[in-house]
Amino acid sequence: MITRHLIFKTLPTATLNTLNKSQRCYSFQHANHLFDEIPHPDNISIHRSMLTEIGKNCHSGALDIFKKQLHLGLFNIDEVAIAIALKACRGDLKFGCQIHGFAVTYGFFGYLTVSNALMSLYCKSGEFKKALSIFEDLDSPDVVSLNTILSGFQDVEDALSFACKINSSGVKFDAVTYTTVLSRCAHNEEFCFGSQLHSLVLKCGMEGEIYIGNALITLYTKWGKMVEADKLFKYMPKKDLVSWNAMLSGYSQEGNYDVEAIGAFVQMVREGMKLDHVSFTSVLSSCGNEINLKLGRQVHGLTIKRGFEMHVSLCNVLISMYSKCEVIKDAQMVFWSMTDRNVISWTTMISINKEIAVSLFNEMRLDGVYPNEVTFVGLINAITTNDMVSEGKMVHGFCMKTSFVSKLNVANSFITMYARFKALEDSKKVFDELECREIVSWNALISGYDHSGMYQEAVQTFSLARVHLQPNHYSFGSVLSAIGASESISIRHGEMCHSCLMKLGLNKDPIVLNALLDMYAKRGHLLESLKIFKEIPERSQIAWTAIISAYARHGDYESVMNLFKEMEREHVRPDSLTFLSVLTVCGRKGMVDKGRELFESMVSVYSIEPSHEHYSCMVDMLGRAGRLDEAEELVKQIPGGPGLSVFQSLLGSCRVHGNVELGQWAADTVMQIEPQESGSYVLMSNLYAEKGDWEKAAMIRKMMRNRGVKKEIGFSWADVGDTAGSLHLHGFSSDDKSHKQWEEIYRMAECLGSGMKLILKAGEEVALQV
Repeated sequence: MITRHLIFKTLPTATLNTLNKSQRCYSFQHANHLFDEIPHPDNISIHRSMLTEIGKNCHSGALDIFKKQLHLGLFNIDEVAIAIALKACRGDLKFGCQIHGFAVTYGFFGYLTVSNALMSLYCKSGEFKKALSIFEDLDSPDVVSLNTILSGFQDVEDALSFACKINSSGVKFDAVTYTTVLSRCAHNEEFCFGSQLHSLVLKCGMEGEIYIGNALITLYTKWGKMVEADKLFKYMPKKDLVSWNAMLSGYSQEGNYDVEAIGAFVQMVREGMKLDHVSFTSVLSSCGNEINLKLGRQVHGLTIKRGFEMHVSLCNVLISMYSKCEVIKDAQMVFWSMTDRNVISWTTMISINKEIAVSLFNEMRLDGVYPNEVTFVGLINAITTNDMVSEGKMVHGFCMKTSFVSKLNVANSFITMYARFKALEDSKKVFDELECREIVSWNALISGYDHSGMYQEAVQTFSLARVHLQPNHYSFGSVLSAIGASESISIRHGEMCHSCLMKLGLNKDPIVLNALLDMYAKRGHLLESLKIFKEIPERSQIAWTAIISAYARHGDYESVMNLFKEMEREHVRPDSLTFLSVLTVCGRKGMVDKGRELFESMVSVYSIEPSHEHYSCMVDMLGRAGRLDEAEELVKQIPGGPGLSVFQSLLGSCRVHGNVELGQWAADTVMQIEPQESGSYVLMSNLYAEKGDWEKAAMIRKMMRNRGVKKEIGFSWADVGDTAGSLHLHGFSSDDKSHKQWEEIYRMAECLGSGMKLILKAGEEVALQV
């Protein structure tokens, strides 16, 4: 310390200014002592050097030195000293204003360095209007003046208009100007302006500037222009860590470039780049998207080696990566090893641990971390999945108290939650309380009605939504599902939806096409179903199953089998629903051997565990063929015991073939499982009646009355609405005369019946001739 003191006392000013950093003093107390010991206090160069050096490391120290200079007299101060002092006035606007007054009073305000320093002070202190006023009074602003003002603009359009205006006045942009303006374009909707700036950069020959290159890469990646960004990156003469990270982040955020992101990271490692948390965060995100657990673990190990294992944002991405790779234990390990957890950490854990989401939420609050709206969306989703009604109501109350329910995505989650709980009144109440409804809100309500079997309400809500907003593919998906599932809604509503979605250009959307196909298939419009099926460019498992189910409902065995074989040729894996349709049509056609072959392949080839519905199909298939002994044997072999549908199928077959003993066993079992189900009583009563056992038939009827079991009335529907179309079809039962046009309905029904009999008779005659 003494040696340095002597050096500063004896060395000339020029030498003092060129001392390397290891020789300079960084302690303000020592510097202040040196200042007092300077033999020539009127030497402005020494004062300037002292101010500059101290200002880099201690702003308050620089201001104290400046104040001492003021006390020593004006001969110790020049424009550079004032500029340095203004730079040191961070957080001390009051003293900065005093220096501003001093500069004006003593004629230093005319120096551009002082004006630029003042503008910088006011911009950083939020006094942009004062900074702009100074700029507008400048006779000859330089590029530093321009850059200073540009950094202070809050509104992007104003900043860009200002840059254009200044450029037109003849002030040339430098690397800082281009970088500043390009960054504004990258984060706002000004891509066209940014691309124009790129042309200007090329015209001025500044494309080799690394900062400009980095800003251009960021611009193109933010707007998803990865081809242009990649071309820029490849032709950059020099690349730094920011360049690599810009490309890496762009690849990982774009979604379809995860392989490229991983490749870029590997190249960075090979070139010996000094990786930071941004590099690791980007590549780990891509590893998660690609489900590349092996590389993700390797990168995790590298982060520990480089000392980033406790970095919060990096740990958050690690948790997300492990959860996407379905290694929840490793995600939990990373989470619990974190010393500092933020709201993103807790929210991610709540989203991936739905079973303990509520307890995690409580721990989060105890940890002093305040939730955000994304936290509540994840929590509500977990509560909905686990059917936790009381917890859902408590969270709703909490959100009402904290005003989170006013957040649209949180409110939409509550609409979905209550709909899944079959509490549609509460769901509608949340919807009605929304001040602003987006299409997502309407979709949540429409979907809720559909899943709850309230199909007419779903269609009505969709019609109302169309008045306020333009529906999207999810809107049509839900309403078409409701129309397809309901027998009481006119198919004309489905046709109107079809017409509407075509006008909106949604007829190529896979969600919409599958919903349309399913709707027409369920409502018996085979030709329309097949037409839509052929229009689907990439047919999914859902599409194949829908068209196979449509033909299966009509008992078209040949078409079902042809479609199933074509599905296998296309390497589309059938699911349990596909096999259910195929087995059903085999049963109706009496193709028992083929049905058994398909049932066995479902288990052995496709590893699909048969459900009660599959066993019910097999029992029905054997029963229809009169092979009741085999059907009984199969019932006794069902793992976990047969369900209600299995015994109902067996009972129906016994009724057809008159097997009273087996039918009695099936009926007794059905009555035990579902005592209020009228079908078993009716079938058994009819079976006894056909066998002439009227006493037992009467006993079954008496049992129905004593147990309060009522036979479910069969309904048919007639579309008798006007040309504008009615929402409800008219349902009528036997001898029903409630509709004003009942006579016309009955005449039409009689006409259809006669036509069907003629067709059936003609078919029988052809069969006899053959």
